[in-house]
Amino acid sequence: MSVKVLLAITQAFALTMSVAFLVYVVVIVVPYLRRKPAPVGDPADFTWHFFVPCRDEQTVIRETIRYLRTTFRKAHVWVVDDDSEDRTARVVRMLWRRHGGYDPYLHLVPRVRPEARTGKGDALNAAYRALNDWMGSDASRDDVVVVVVDADGRPAPNCLEVCAADHLFGDPEIGAVQLDVWMSNVETPPPSRNPVGRWFGLKLAQLQDLEFRTAIAAIQTSRGFTGTISMGGNGQFTRLTALDSIAGDAEEPWRGSLLEDFELGVHLLTAGWRTGFTPDSHVAQEGLYSLRRFLVQRTRWGQGTMQCARYLRRIWDSPHVSTLGAAEMMYYLAQPWLQLLGSLLYPIPFILLVVSTAGDPAQMWTWFTGGAWILFAIYGSFGLLPFLVWGPIYQLKCLRSRNVLRGIGLGFAYAAYIYTFYVTSWRALFRLVRGRNGWAKTRRNTEQAAGAKVALDA
Repeated sequence: MSVKVLLAITQAFALTMSVAFLVYVVVIVVPYLRRKPAPVGDPADFTWHFFVPCRDEQTVIRETIRYLRTTFRKAHVWVVDDDSEDRTARVVRMLWRRHGGYDPYLHLVPRVRPEARTGKGDALNAAYRALNDWMGSDASRDDVVVVVVDADGRPAPNCLEVCAADHLFGDPEIGAVQLDVWMSNVETPPPSRNPVGRWFGLKLAQLQDLEFRTAIAAIQTSRGFTGTISMGGNGQFTRLTALDSIAGDAEEPWRGSLLEDFELGVHLLTAGWRTGFTPDSHVAQEGLYSLRRFLVQRTRWGQGTMQCARYLRRIWDSPHVSTLGAAEMMYYLAQPWLQLLGSLLYPIPFILLVVSTAGDPAQMWTWFTGGAWILFAIYGSFGLLPFLVWGPIYQLKCLRSRNVLRGIGLGFAYAAYIYTFYVTSWRALFRLVRGRNGWAKTRRNTEQAAGAKVALDA
């Protein structure tokens, strides 16, 4: 087989994958751009319980508890201390004893090793069992909603009334609702003495905000048509009776995957519950400034997606998931594997071109200028366009800015950002093959800054 034929085959295959993905992007962009705000409901119709899993979170937990208790005064806050090695539990107890009394809406769920530090899902299960014990067997559970919030999470003040709407928890068939996710530090550069480091850290946080508020929000919106809206690890609202239906005798609605949020959604959907998503409210969290910590986080997410492939048969056989819904979920679960395949295929045309040009520059130049360059241009355009489009959309829809040039620049930056997932997919595969399934907390920006300060002081 000649180099030109091999080049054409690999290029055609990679181009087919790119075109398919471009079509998918067009399909999800239209519903996202057309969506209008929906009516809200009355949060007094429900009882709300915030679950806050913590592992060494003393730097952020104080302000998070204060925010939740002052913003949602009638909501209970359950802080799960996963055997923290810092003062997380002490901070919670100090806040509990406010004004010489005790806060009946604040609860601490302590865990100790060897049961502790086994994953976020296990920590949430501990809170679920503690809530069951606190409520008692005779309590009404139909109007109780559990809200999972990260230790640095800030749910918007309107989130309860939005989730209480008739099309969300006002519908008894809705088992869970996911909020939109925003980054809280997109205008706050990291505390670094290096100007390049400050600029890069800020851009990385902004690109995470772009990803969640445009691409991921669009995917979730389109899943409303397939009935496969998935849950996130932050801003996840779940009806208590829905958790009961999948908890089993062990009282464990969350399972052992590193992607425990998506896993929860799979169990709810296959149990017959519907799920919802709303961009009318949001939960704010810290965007990561560090590329290293970002890669560690996304490696964990990629590995969790690979682990959830074990639910393919369950999804396919479920009478509660439509054929279109099963196809969408399988496409999502295939993403890290497609990224592995793409990382092998996409470079081949360029490598072959370089090798062939080195062997016979004149002939390859004639072939390239004779029309082959058009195929390369199309190939590159289809590879970039599905990511490039989100920059201007983010600029116009989320930032309310008409600076189109900046939006295009963000689009190119987002394309580079997305290609890091090819790296994290390989890292996830290596961890999976080596049996490294442990969960590690991503360090907060405040912890990173504190560590840097200690180093400078030393």
